[in-house]
Amino acid sequence: MKKLLRKAGIPSKMYPKMVGNPDFLIGEKVVVFCDSGFWHGRNWRKLKTQLGRGSNASYWVAHIARNRNRDRQVNATLQELGYRVLRFWDRQIFDKPEQCSTRIKTAVELMSRDA
Repeated sequence: MKKLLRKAGIPSKMYPKMVGNPDFLIGEKVVVFCDSGFWHGRNWRKLKTQLGRGSNASYWVAHIARNRNRDRQVNATLQELGYRVLRFWDRQIFDKPEQCSTRIKTAVELMSRDA
């Protein structure tokens, strides 16, 4: 994502010290999270089923479920504080970087219009 932002000419601050520990702060009010498909439960139903068949299933299902709940709480908190929250899956970043940078640019434009 850092490389993508630089290539798109989007200035950012990496790992800003703020609520939720986002990966990037863009401008003053756009935060970006780069989420791993495994750790953040992409395709949760399928992943949950797969984890349920593996070793230590209850631990892994509970662990990923907690991560997903925390993500929702962080999103809500940041939105209440006036931030626009963008989350990208790792595969999105690698497979469709232009789409990601377009979404970020659009969010920045919308936030600057609303300011």
